[in-house]
Amino acid sequence: MTATGLGPWPGEDPVEAAKIIRGELGSPHLPFLAELPDRGVGSDALGRTAAMLEELAVDVQPYGWRLVDRPGKDFRRAASALATDINVLADVAGAEDNPAAEFKVQLVGPLSLAAGLHLHNGERALIDYGARRDLAASLAAGVGRYLSRVAAAVPGARLVVQIDEPDISAVLAGTIPTASGYRTLRAVPSSEARESWRVVLDALRAAGAAEIVISVPEVEAPFEQILAAGADGIAVPLRALTSRQWEQLAGAAEAGKRLWIGVLDAAGESLPKVPGCVDAVWRPWRQLGLSPEGLSTVRVTPSSGLAARTPGQATAVLGRLTQIADGLNQLAQG
Repeated sequence: MTATGLGPWPGEDPVEAAKIIRGELGSPHLPFLAELPDRGVGSDALGRTAAMLEELAVDVQPYGWRLVDRPGKDFRRAASALATDINVLADVAGAEDNPAAEFKVQLVGPLSLAAGLHLHNGERALIDYGARRDLAASLAAGVGRYLSRVAAAVPGARLVVQIDEPDISAVLAGTIPTASGYRTLRAVPSSEARESWRVVLDALRAAGAAEIVISVPEVEAPFEQILAAGADGIAVPLRALTSRQWEQLAGAAEAGKRLWIGVLDAAGESLPKVPGCVDAVWRPWRQLGLSPEGLSTVRVTPSSGLAARTPGQATAVLGRLTQIADGLNQLAQG
């Protein structure tokens, strides 16, 4: 069992972030490319992913990111921030005596991307089937170049990709409001969601991704659809999983899928104790009849991103996660 973070990180210094993450998540754990939203426009998850799009451009309006005809300063700012982070990663990784065997990057998935980006008329791109299709295709076309740049920064590392779908429950339920706020956007069919993910998954694998998980909130998480699309695993917070959801995850684990469990709630003033976090995974795992050896399919994560914490607090979270992973490993080994 190993540990990783979800991506969002506090502060504005990519050098500091890279050094802390790679220091705390040494082998066998999974370091990641930090997202630093404190830097402002273009460093948020949505703008960062929009900078990867091919033949589509965005800018920022008072209501959020909007699709436009040609790149402007906001698009260039997002692309520049991403390039800086990859260059910093190359410098930090190049100075290491023992380079990481694995490395993770994050991007917003096609459904949440369509929910977050707006058309010229101010409506969300999610409202239009053609816009949804074009966004998925554009993202698929752009992720190859992104992964190639990351691979060059961490040569030889096994690349892991986390696709974030924070809005997926509302997208599939049809509860996202229109621009006027008087009605909601029509639900996206599950079959279309699966196909959108499949397009992006295929492009990531063709670009060299060795493992791809889709990260979703625990409420109404579409586990079956994610697995049907061909993802290698699921990332989900632990805090409100139902018995039925645990059974679904157990089935995924038995089928060889990876589970990333958000076991550590870092929102409070103090971090949860290690024994309680270990028990919160071990107890349902064993109650479902899963083998201790099967815990090798699991990574432990925070229940949410760490951008709202201080760098010191975020560092402590990573340290606590590695302790939780060690505790579960000790139980699994008897």
